Amino acid sequence: QVQLVESGGGLVQPGGSVRLSCAASGLTFRSYVMSWYRQAPGKERELVATIVSDDNTNYADSVKGRFSISRDNAKNTVYLQMNNLRPEDTAVYYCKAFLWTTRMTYWGKGTLVTVSS
Repeated sequence: QVQLVESGGGLVQPGGSVRLSCAASGLTFRSYVMSWYRQAPGKERELVATIVSDDNTNYADSVKGRFSISRDNAKNTVYLQMNNLRPEDTAVYYCKAFLWTTRMTYWGKGTLVTVSS
């Protein structure tokens, strides 16, 4: 049974930082493309960042230069380091695992990040 469990969310002040983690189990983690998405209240879910490998990452324009995605295949974990946070970054952040060969997709249940003073 595949599980993706996000952690690290919470309340943070504008300009602050937080690191999200997504621990995966039940899959061959290194084979999967890992992504972070977010969904703000009243808005559609949007892609934040994707990582294939350390030298193959992509970011939404809105987070470039502020967020950094990384993965530790030995720990089956993907991270999202979020710096210089803004109120508009407030959202539930979801982890997604995607396998190109089968197009299998798995989602975590999300972790809430609230940026507010």
